[in-house]
Amino acid sequence: MKLKYIVLGFGLLSLSSCNHLLDVKPYTFSSGDNYYENEGQVLRAVNGVYSQLQGLYTSDFNALTEMRADNTNYQFDATDRGAQQREEIDEFLMTPSNTYMNTSWSLLFGIVQQSNVILSRIEEVPFGDQALKEQYKGEAKFLRAFAHFHLVRLFGEIPLHSTEVVNPSDAFTEGKASVDEVYALIIQDAKDAIASLPERYDENNAGRVTKGAAYTLLGDVYLTRKEYGEAVTNFTEVTKLGYALAPDYASCFNPNDKNNEESVFEVQYDASIEGENSNFIFLFGPRNAKLKLVGFTGNLGGSNIPTPSIYDAYEPGDLRRDKSIQLFDDPSNSAYAEAKAFDGKMPFIKKYYHAPYIEDGRANENWPVYRYAHVLLMLAEALNETGSGDPYVHLNQVRKRAGLKPLSGLSKDALRQKIADEQRVEVAFESHRWYQLLRTGKAEDVMNAHGEEEKKRLSRLSNASYSVIPHKLLLPIPQREVQVNGIEQNPGW
Repeated sequence: MKLKYIVLGFGLLSLSSCNHLLDVKPYTFSSGDNYYENEGQVLRAVNGVYSQLQGLYTSDFNALTEMRADNTNYQFDATDRGAQQREEIDEFLMTPSNTYMNTSWSLLFGIVQQSNVILSRIEEVPFGDQALKEQYKGEAKFLRAFAHFHLVRLFGEIPLHSTEVVNPSDAFTEGKASVDEVYALIIQDAKDAIASLPERYDENNAGRVTKGAAYTLLGDVYLTRKEYGEAVTNFTEVTKLGYALAPDYASCFNPNDKNNEESVFEVQYDASIEGENSNFIFLFGPRNAKLKLVGFTGNLGGSNIPTPSIYDAYEPGDLRRDKSIQLFDDPSNSAYAEAKAFDGKMPFIKKYYHAPYIEDGRANENWPVYRYAHVLLMLAEALNETGSGDPYVHLNQVRKRAGLKPLSGLSKDALRQKIADEQRVEVAFESHRWYQLLRTGKAEDVMNAHGEEEKKRLSRLSNASYSVIPHKLLLPIPQREVQVNGIEQNPGW
């Protein structure tokens, strides 16, 4: 993303009788000095940052977090090579000019810039309710921290901006910040968000970030940083806020049960409102299944196809597998090598499949960013590392819903592995797997072993595929940023 071309206007949400995130009449406005004059304009600006999140998850961002890991690959279609750059992400053959990576970089930095505009302007805006002003500031700080957390894990050292970029020529004068500097701002933003966000909202404001979401983000940051005691503290706070596991795992993804008791933070979509729909089955579904699965002619995306690795990762009797993965059975599968490991059936992500669909490309599922089950498993991980508390009580809650027997009496190392296994299947296809591999230091070993298995079953893969060496654990800085803005390329790229 070239900051000199950042659009400081937003496609925003209008004020009407309520503040609902999806009560939408899209339009843009200038971010000039005459815009931020009242709290209604600030509300629309904050809602505009949420709209950037919508764009992130309906892009190919998930290729960087699931396909780049061992959970998904892609459905190879020799007749259509237009998705080749996406395939390069899966095979660790990407280059700094990769379009999908560039798009994610731009969207994430767009969230940072839009949040900075709000935070730089809001203090001068009169509010009748100071608590509401603090809430908006907390939302902007959470969203900035959220975007920075993705960026630092994907790219490492990045340009760091904590205030609005007013003069584009000043945007890159300081180069890249260190990873520690980026995390320091993330942690402070998350703490500030915790202090100013409410625990819950009324139904008209469902989907806004809450105190629980901010505690979860901060706990996730500390877990990533291996500051396990701090992680325990923050995840424990989430357990006090009234969340619970939904009785049925599948309901966490059902568009008829959005923002339920398990939802800590989910990105809001609504197929009934033009421009606010999701599209996950249209991206992820088998290419040859469009007519039978969604009722329209043409092809689905064929990206994020579940691998044999994730399909076999579920324990016998785990109820989550068949609620997460469905096998499409059709004679046309014979043209695709990915179906051979599944007896001629093509696997796809069932979590985001809820027919019927009213229009081609238009779905209604929300994206689950943080769920309470994930919080419990991350808390169990942190407790096991600290040696304090009882990780089993949290781990076994999640296993019970999955129809699995409780665990007990394992060594610290064995329990660490079981918690990691549980996390993998519980939040499969929710954009966490690559980060889990990075956090636990297993990315190289797991992905090289995964690559060997993939090359055995998929003859199209070259010897160069899945050569996972240390510098490839970070993405390259997009080539346009290196060329236009002079950002230093990451080592090895």
